[in-house]
Amino acid sequence: MVKTPAELALMRESGRLLASVFEMLDGLDLAGRSTMAVNDLVERFITVDLAARPASKGQYGFAYGLNCSINHVVCHGVPDARAIIQGGDIVNLDITLEKNGFIADSSKTYLVGAVAPAARRLVRVAQEAMWKGIGQVRPGAHLGDIGFAIERHAKRNGYSVVRDYCGHGIGREMHEEPNILHFGRPGTGMKLREGMVFTIEPMLNQGSRKVATEKDGWTVVTRDGKLSAQFEHTVAVTETGVEVLTLRRDERVYGEGVKP
Repeated sequence: MVKTPAELALMRESGRLLASVFEMLDGLDLAGRSTMAVNDLVERFITVDLAARPASKGQYGFAYGLNCSINHVVCHGVPDARAIIQGGDIVNLDITLEKNGFIADSSKTYLVGAVAPAARRLVRVAQEAMWKGIGQVRPGAHLGDIGFAIERHAKRNGYSVVRDYCGHGIGREMHEEPNILHFGRPGTGMKLREGMVFTIEPMLNQGSRKVATEKDGWTVVTRDGKLSAQFEHTVAVTETGVEVLTLRRDERVYGEGVKP
C-alpha cells in the first residue's frame, strides 16, 4: 500500500511514459478509426516506442491493451474492428502501462469532431470532478473526503456518479488496497499516509447512475442509454499533498492548482 522512495521513483517513470501515450493520441484524428485500430496503435507505441508493457493485456483474461468506451459505454469497452469512431462521439480511452515492474493507470475522454454542447459539458464536468477529488489528497485526509468532493461537484451540475466501479491502490499489481470510492462522507474512511499510491477515476452519467454489463462480460453501459464520461489519474500522497504521476503536459494548469 505505502511505497518506498525507490518504488515511487519507478512508478513516476511508469506514469511519465503513460502520459506520453495520451500525448501521442492527442495528435490524432480518431474519427473514422476502429477501436481495434486505436488499440493496435497504442500497443505498438507502448511496446516498441516506450519498451514497456500494456498491463491490461492478459489481465483477468482481457485480451487487449486498452478499454475504448464510446458514448453510453461507461467503462471496459472492448476493442472491435467493426466499431468505428464517428464525429460527434465522446470516447474514453483507458490505458495501463507497466515498466520496471510497476504499473500506472490513466484514462481520458476525447471529444471527436463536432460534439454536441450537452456531451461537451458532461466531459468537462467529469474532468473537473476528478480534479476535485485529487485536490483532497494529502496526509491526514480521509478517503471519504475524496468521494464527497467528486459526488458533490457531479450533483451540483446535474449528473450522477457510478457507484459500481471505483479507484484502487496500484503498484506491482494493477489492483491493490485500498478501494477509492467516488462518493462518501467527509472525515470517514481510511486516513491517507505519505507514500500511498492509488487511482482516482470517477464515471459521471447524464442520467441514472445505474449500469448493466453486456453479453461479452466486459462492456458496461448506462441502463438508460444516456451518455457517460470518465477521467482517471494515478496519484501519490506526498509529505505536503499530492503528486499526479500520470499528469500530461496539457494538464499542468490543473496540476499546479492542486494544493492541500
